[in-house]
Amino acid sequence: MSSLSFPFSASALRSFQLEAQEQERWEIRKRLSRRGHRAQPEVITPKPQPRPPMLCTDPVFHTALFSGDRSALQHHVTAQGSANLILPTRSHELRWDSQQTGIWSLTYEEEFTCPLFVTASRGYAECLQLLLRQGANVDFAPGGETALHGACENAHTECAKILLSYGANPNVGSQDGAHPLHCCKSPESYQCAKLLLQYGAYVNSQTEDEEETPLHVAAQLGLVEHVDLYLRYGASVNKRDNKGETPLCAACSAPQTCDMLESHYLVCERLIQAGANIHARDHEQQNPLHLACKSANPRVVELLLAQGAEVNAMSYSGNTAMQNILQVSSYRLPNQPELIVRALLNHGAIRVWPGALIKVLRYCCSSPRTVEVLMNCYTRVPVNDEWSNAVPQELLQKHPEFFQSVFSLHEGPRSLQHLCRCCLRSHLEGKLHQVLPKLPLPPKLLRFLQLEFEDVVY
Repeated sequence: MSSLSFPFSASALRSFQLEAQEQERWEIRKRLSRRGHRAQPEVITPKPQPRPPMLCTDPVFHTALFSGDRSALQHHVTAQGSANLILPTRSHELRWDSQQTGIWSLTYEEEFTCPLFVTASRGYAECLQLLLRQGANVDFAPGGETALHGACENAHTECAKILLSYGANPNVGSQDGAHPLHCCKSPESYQCAKLLLQYGAYVNSQTEDEEETPLHVAAQLGLVEHVDLYLRYGASVNKRDNKGETPLCAACSAPQTCDMLESHYLVCERLIQAGANIHARDHEQQNPLHLACKSANPRVVELLLAQGAEVNAMSYSGNTAMQNILQVSSYRLPNQPELIVRALLNHGAIRVWPGALIKVLRYCCSSPRTVEVLMNCYTRVPVNDEWSNAVPQELLQKHPEFFQSVFSLHEGPRSLQHLCRCCLRSHLEGKLHQVLPKLPLPPKLLRFLQLEFEDVVY
């Protein structure tokens, strides 16, 4: 006998059996007397199963679909389920594939899409409505992205509006974990982003891998209107991605050409006004000032310094903001890196060790003004014969007067005017940017103390 069983007597077991039989007879009488006649068995009608999508390789259908020919497309979508076909497409990525002959060759990787995605991503609004009226699944995504993703990525506002009116999910995730709001990556996609938010898109949704919010994406791309829109809808201004970057860090770290400097500055200004933390650090302990110096945006650097950014803070690698801008100055010439170097020095940045100035000359000689502003922070520069060998011949020919003035510094002391400037700057060390504007100085003298560029050293 099991240790968990309980011993019953024979009379007790018999009593249980009689009670069970009586209960069963009572249940039968109850069912028979419910309507006075024998109950009819319930007939369950099976629900029709949806037709699985089929693969379509018909070139005529493909031509009508990709060209947006509504009349031709209408002849192909009359059959039930034909609006939810799967279409094979060719991606832009190559992969090695084995042929029947046993020879391996590079072929384009095959991907899949559907008619709804093709029409929405190409802006064929009439064809899109035709497919939806024929029962196309609005969230069908055989290729990993829904039609709403495609419409937003290509800034087709009318298509996005049609899809949302037919019940498209504004928070559906793609295969890569991106929501339609993350796909609004161009100035033209502003209306798409606005529609998504009006239909309930989560403004703080994050991508699956990078954990970026729509505000991260807009800030990184310098989309000022998008940033304003997301902030109005309550976007978290200090939310971090998987690298520890806030939207402000993302805006500062993005590679920026000359025509992007102004938009990124405006984005940073909006974020700071909304309460962005200018001291936030990513996983590499880089703050927005470090990142703005890497991308060489002078106005953003000046904005951060005016807000109290720590000019001499160090990252995990030991770099300060000054080291970051000196490392990129040679290939960020159109961005005027010399303006950043001057701003950092005027806000108390630690100067380069004099013995390392020849190394700075070697790497920054393509930006003579960067070299000039550094040289003008010292009363004495240890120039020797090696300095002339550090500058390529083509640069010596392009800027002969400037480099000749640099090489001649070993011949005697700096000018008295320059020595007085260094003395005053040394006396105001760390408070220069606060004190100098308050002094009753002539504008020309004030600019001289703030290291105005003269394209020559003396």
